[in-house]
Amino acid sequence: MSWDAWTLFALFWVVFVTTPGPNAVNCISNGMSLPFPKAMLGVLAILTQASAFLILSALGITALIAASPTAFWVAKLIGAGFLIYMGIRGWMNATRPVPAQERPARRVYLHALAVATINPKSVAGYLAAFSQFIQPDVPVWGQMAYIMPTALVITTLSYTSFTLLGAALGRAALAAVFNVWIRRTMAVCFIIYGALLGASSTPQLEGTQ
Repeated sequence: MSWDAWTLFALFWVVFVTTPGPNAVNCISNGMSLPFPKAMLGVLAILTQASAFLILSALGITALIAASPTAFWVAKLIGAGFLIYMGIRGWMNATRPVPAQERPARRVYLHALAVATINPKSVAGYLAAFSQFIQPDVPVWGQMAYIMPTALVITTLSYTSFTLLGAALGRAALAAVFNVWIRRTMAVCFIIYGALLGASSTPQLEGTQ
């Protein structure tokens, strides 16, 4: 993989993972409500999803999914419904005290994995990365030796920052009213992301537009 191609990919990935979305909102929420080490399980879940999607992209499976309108439509509706449900539940629970009993680590991890995975926008993002930055005349797995470490390091830094932001907001939210409105803001973000996801179109492959 050439230096220019790697630089372009790295810049694309920075924008891809730092643009606020459901993963960022979930990381902020975890940082607010959980001890930092346990909140970082959400980042681990995102890295699990990222690793799986990068490998699937290299195998061409994400391109196959994105090329199937029916598969994308079904995944889109499931993902949108899940995010909207999370938002409505978060809004309803915003005025309730945070339970004293902490969430099990397994639940934190699986919840974050679901948020990261049930989102066809991720498929479109990984497809865009591979359609634009993979060089067809170079063995793909050789390029993956550069792409995967780059993507995972940038992803880790981005979502760790969102988790730290949540931890800072949690410490700042000393007043009950402030805490309620932060939690409601997070809930509204999930609803908005779900609505936008439901209204999104099927990603187009190059040459099919």
